[in-house]
Amino acid sequence: MEHEERKLLAWHETLELHELTAFQSMGLMKLKMSIKKVTDPELKELYKKCIHDLDGNLRELLKFYPSAQGYQAREEEDLREDMGFFAADLHGLSKTLVRNLAAAITETATPSLRKTFTNQLMGAIHGHERVFNYMHKHGYYPAYDLGLLLGHDIENAQKALQMKS
Repeated sequence: MEHEERKLLAWHETLELHELTAFQSMGLMKLKMSIKKVTDPELKELYKKCIHDLDGNLRELLKFYPSAQGYQAREEEDLREDMGFFAADLHGLSKTLVRNLAAAITETATPSLRKTFTNQLMGAIHGHERVFNYMHKHGYYPAYDLGLLLGHDIENAQKALQMKS
């Protein structure tokens, strides 16, 4: 089969699509909620440009969801309450902290600083586990149901796109 004829995304592409859509949806929502508080005109223009860029990115990414493995068209349903947003924001922070600490360790030559970063990494891993368990328990992150996970991505992206800035 020719590469251009493929109908489905590969599994690893689907997971990257999920991660990028989830990350950019959260970022877009946060920017739209925050822009009203930005008083500096130059910074406000940067926010507007970033909002525009993320909006375009999400619209492009959503077009790939029907080709994602595990995708299931979903019925319209009520948007989940704001606790899902706050939990996802905390989840994104905890994932980024783990990644940044792990990267910092690889760049550290001073043993005491490496030990500090390592201890913080272990704490960050446990923190991420707590956030994940909370999200999974409350249905905000259905990690073991790809179709539902992708559906949540679409729901959050559409919510972010529909928000006023």
